[in-house]
Amino acid sequence: MNHPRRLQILQAIVEDYVHFQEPVGSKALVERHRLGVSSATVRNDMAALEEEGLITAPHTSSGRIPTDKGYRTFVDQIAAVKPLSGPERRAIQSLLDDAADIDDVMERTVRLLAQLTHQVAVVQYPHASGVTVRHVEVVDLGAGRVLVVLIPTNGRVAQRVAVLPAPLEEAQLLELRARVLAAAVGRSLAAVPAALVAMTADMAPQLRPAAETVAEVVGSLAAGGAEHRMVMAGTANLARATGDFHLSIGPVLEALEEQVVMLRLLSEMEQDARGVAVRIGAENAAGPLSEAAVVATGYGPQSKVGVVGPMRMDYPSTMAAVRAVARYLSRILGG
Repeated sequence: MNHPRRLQILQAIVEDYVHFQEPVGSKALVERHRLGVSSATVRNDMAALEEEGLITAPHTSSGRIPTDKGYRTFVDQIAAVKPLSGPERRAIQSLLDDAADIDDVMERTVRLLAQLTHQVAVVQYPHASGVTVRHVEVVDLGAGRVLVVLIPTNGRVAQRVAVLPAPLEEAQLLELRARVLAAAVGRSLAAVPAALVAMTADMAPQLRPAAETVAEVVGSLAAGGAEHRMVMAGTANLARATGDFHLSIGPVLEALEEQVVMLRLLSEMEQDARGVAVRIGAENAAGPLSEAAVVATGYGPQSKVGVVGPMRMDYPSTMAAVRAVARYLSRILGG
């Protein structure tokens, strides 16, 4: 928009609607903001904003509220993301620095971000592309059952019981364990399944059925460790914003719980020159998040952290909090 005063009025409408949670009229704008023009001029400018599709009138009110396009215009004119206050930065640092392990870091991150933004916070686990297999153990449980344990370098131990096609003698099980170790240890999680397929093809015929069973379990455990996972907190914040969703918050909560929808959206979001990415309303496609806003940014090599909430959110503060938390995450995790 290249009309400075109308942009100023749009900013005022967004700020008032976010703050007061009710449609904004021209009289309120003149009273609350030093616009330097008359109510009649403000009404004319609001009419022009409505024609441009930036604001709209709810059925039950004479005031106006921003549209998806109005929020987008507002967000685009935010020149730079403001830094958090000193106390906020220190709170992030002290909370995350005290974390015991990666799971603790992830949980603390989402709790903190939900508190800072009053929205639902989400964080992807660090991308597992650099994670390799540290050790594999195959333990005989008797009666043709073995416990398969996979220990990757990121410390997330995974295990599963496998039922062999037929029981193995101790020497056979030791040979199978040695072959699995040789094929898997030191490889990236993503490369493990293919390496194990090659291993089984090279096994003696009498060991091959058992090797295929164990290889399938190890490959499955490796794939589970390599896939993206997400942690979230603050769903109660979304429940307090039910009035912002025409249908209900149910589909939004389901999309968050499903993770697949949210992870795909996060992977598609590319941060701008300000260091954040913002998707508003219909920009999230016609799915369950079409009435929501998502503010996210990257941390580490390829992972994302962000918040999900109604379109009526405090974008400047949310963008600042998301970016600040991401920077601490990158520092702590060495990304």
